[in-house]
Amino acid sequence: MQLTLAPSRTTLLAPLGLALRTAPNAAHEAVFTAMVNHLLKGQPLADELDPLDGKRIRLSVSDTGSEITFLVRGRRLTPCRTRGADDWDVRIRGALEDFWRLAARIEDPDTLFFHRRLDLEGETEAGLYLKNLLDAMEFDWQAHVRAVLGTGPGNLVIGVVRRAGLDRIQTSDIRR
Repeated sequence: MQLTLAPSRTTLLAPLGLALRTAPNAAHEAVFTAMVNHLLKGQPLADELDPLDGKRIRLSVSDTGSEITFLVRGRRLTPCRTRGADDWDVRIRGALEDFWRLAARIEDPDTLFFHRRLDLEGETEAGLYLKNLLDAMEFDWQAHVRAVLGTGPGNLVIGVVRRAGLDRIQTSDIRR
């Protein structure tokens, strides 16, 4: 008997694909920016966003027809209303499955871009910086917990997670 700790890719991507096809892009942008801003709490990555300040970045999900456009401003992302189809500084285009592979760190960005499963367009310098940022991204879950809950409660939660052995779960165990 195998214990599944997280939903499978198929279980997760099917409803996400449906939501991306049916809900308006403005809803996607609001959810995406709120989620990323939450995840950036306590992360050194937030400090690395400064060179992208003022840049409009678009994620175009080719198989759902959805586009998420956001503005990098002050180490945060904000939904960005655009004036037209080409109103962005950098665009990453690909299928939902490939964005999933990037987000879940199943494949590194270099592989996805080199094999043209994700396409990067727009300002060369900003696009290259963004790709390198994605490649170097590491999530520090303990720093995030402390940033969200505060030091005392955060340390308590971290202790519980460690005692339960949940900090030793390999990422490969939850990627299937």
